[in-house]
Amino acid sequence: MKKVLFLTGDFTEDYETMVPFQMLQMVGYEVHAVCPDKKKGDTVKTAIHDFEGDQTYTEKPGHNFALNYSFDDVVAEDYDGLVIAGGRAPEYLRLNQRLLEITTHFFETNKPVAAICHGIQILTAANVVKGRKLTAYPAVGPEVTLAGGEFQDIPADGVFVDGNLVTSPAWPGHPGFIREFLKVMGATITL
Repeated sequence: MKKVLFLTGDFTEDYETMVPFQMLQMVGYEVHAVCPDKKKGDTVKTAIHDFEGDQTYTEKPGHNFALNYSFDDVVAEDYDGLVIAGGRAPEYLRLNQRLLEITTHFFETNKPVAAICHGIQILTAANVVKGRKLTAYPAVGPEVTLAGGEFQDIPADGVFVDGNLVTSPAWPGHPGFIREFLKVMGATITL
């Protein structure tokens, strides 16, 4: 059974945590949802972001999401892929040096990585986007460019794949985001 490390944190986007976590479990992966300084059984608060015609997304309280693994027990070499949720969590998660080292491992070993929305802030902080093509929530685009990546400005329901890296601007892109991550993980789904 393949193992996926799932990075999330307080005020992560609700759909960007709940939906990929459950979808990856649905196809049979062992998914470890973790947050620095939290243990298995602890929760993170989520936030629901919506697009309602304002100049940016709106934010409402979401759910409490229970972590199923302890961050301190993570051994990056044990995982086949990495998924990074978006929302506001990445702005503080990217300050954790161990989290950045774990993220870097997946790029150094060319393992599949999927990041959505503001989750790309962890990738820019880990200094792994130089020379890569990727997308993110548009407000993160300047960070991608400053970190040496080539920002792809695509619709919110889109997905962009560059080798082992799968990115999407926001939760409306989940169908393509998960489909393309499963492909880079080597999964095939037959109907």
